[in-house]
Amino acid sequence: MHWHARLEKPHSNRRDLQNLRKLSSYLWEYRFRVVLALCCLILAKFAIVAVPLVLKEIINALDADGKTEILLVPLGLVAAYGGLRICSSFFNELRDSLFSRVRYRAMHQLSVRVLEHLHRLSLSYHLDRHTGSVSRDLSRGTASLSSIVNYLVFNIVPTLAEFLLVAFILLGNYSWHYLAVVAVTVTIYVIFTVRFSGWRMQFRHEMNRLDSESNGAAVDSLLNFETVKYFGNEQLELDTYDGHLQRWADAGVKSQVTMSSLNFGQATIVTLGVTVIMYLAARDVANHTITIGDIVLINAMMLQLFVPLNILGVVYRSLQYSLADMDLVIKLLERQPEIMDVKDAPDINVPEGRIEFRNVQFSYLPERPILHGVSFSVEPGTKVAVVGPSGSGKSTLSRLLFRFYDVNDGQILIDGQDIRGVTQQSLRQSLGVVPQDTVMFNNSIDYNLKYARQGVTDEEVQEAIDAANLGEFINELPEGLATVVGERGLKLSGGEKQRVAIARVMIKQPPLLVFDEATSSLDTQTEKSIVESLDRAANRATTLVIAHRLSTIIDADRILVLDKGRIVEQGVHAELLEKQGMYAMLWQMQQAEENQGD
Repeated sequence: MHWHARLEKPHSNRRDLQNLRKLSSYLWEYRFRVVLALCCLILAKFAIVAVPLVLKEIINALDADGKTEILLVPLGLVAAYGGLRICSSFFNELRDSLFSRVRYRAMHQLSVRVLEHLHRLSLSYHLDRHTGSVSRDLSRGTASLSSIVNYLVFNIVPTLAEFLLVAFILLGNYSWHYLAVVAVTVTIYVIFTVRFSGWRMQFRHEMNRLDSESNGAAVDSLLNFETVKYFGNEQLELDTYDGHLQRWADAGVKSQVTMSSLNFGQATIVTLGVTVIMYLAARDVANHTITIGDIVLINAMMLQLFVPLNILGVVYRSLQYSLADMDLVIKLLERQPEIMDVKDAPDINVPEGRIEFRNVQFSYLPERPILHGVSFSVEPGTKVAVVGPSGSGKSTLSRLLFRFYDVNDGQILIDGQDIRGVTQQSLRQSLGVVPQDTVMFNNSIDYNLKYARQGVTDEEVQEAIDAANLGEFINELPEGLATVVGERGLKLSGGEKQRVAIARVMIKQPPLLVFDEATSSLDTQTEKSIVESLDRAANRATTLVIAHRLSTIIDADRILVLDKGRIVEQGVHAELLEKQGMYAMLWQMQQAEENQGD
């Protein structure tokens, strides 16, 4: 429900002027080009408005001579007529060429900034978001930047300039009635367009919302392809998608019908205005107050004015849509990350590698606390394991250590430094993780391994492959390291992905390691070989192990038993078994499960 509200809100509570001011910052870098493009625009309008003036003189010259032979038409006027049209086209194309770099550079900068901001936002935002809908909104939003610039610079401003030039010519050469009719027609046209377009925007908004919903449903079903197959719910997914598209189509029909009504109303207003203008012109020709050339001039100027004015109706609607799409992006960019570095935060310094949780309290939601005053330390070079039943808060420790969330109370220290007082970048550079579910880029194995550290050599990659027992698997692949792993690494088995994760963390070479239930999804045989690789990765590093299977951590220097957010037992494996407490109970349960499996 939250993401539906997010899609609708920008349209009902926009700040277009503020957004346009922010938009202008993307154009400031190329202000010289913008000025040149505007100069070309003005020159093009002068040329195109001058065309009817020359045409008038040609007609009057023909009418005065009473002949139609082309040789009697002043050749200079014909040349001027052609020259003005060429100049208008030349300056228009030059304007477009000059402005193209401004437009595409602005889109480039905005797209990069949006992606950068998305990476800065906290984990909670990304857990709540609906990937397909967000991607569709962002693509519309960044494209809207180009649209807004084009509409303002190439449609609205030129039309306004042309209207002023036509008004100047009419007022200076003809009765004020002509300008009055043009002014009234334009005013009625603009008011009708703005009000009618504003009313019918609701249908376009509905189309956008349903478009995002249908795209989100499709992407979600594809991301969960295996789950859909497991439950045989292909038809359910199709029905859901079909329902969204049916409502989208209904909204589209309403949008088209109301747009046709708007176009007809605009055409009627323009036709009535031109009819009155032509009546005045015909009357004045009959009274000999103006010439045949004048009526041609007035008709040509009316056509030149009302053609872009007719397009202005489309431009207004499109500008409204683009502003609504832009509002989504602006609001996203204004969203403050929940986790931020303090001002002038230094990089973390990890000379030893001591981790300390000091009276840590945390909750994802105020009404549901997760950790209650958790305190423990991991001494340099040692391995401390945290075990406990599901929901006890084990994986939360890892998220807090990486500072995906901040503690509600207490401290997390690394070599005496509160992690909230150092840069997030340096903190995460000093940490390595092998997660329960290793997510990989849809790229080659080589790319995924080298992602751990920029500039790593092929020799270092091979050393990590050997240490993670990954070499045999890679050698069996026809394309070797160049093998593409599929989206999220789906082409690899769980054990293969874990070996890649281990090799990747070895390449990173961090002083601090976190194994977050790294073997919980593997079978017993695979687990044993993976544990050997994990031990190699943990060699000489300070290691925190979030464990589900107790058999993987019996050699830990210390084991902490977490239950309902509190440490209820701690010690080495043998000591905890002797206590006959929760650890011993969990051990017996897992041993019984393994014996049944055998």
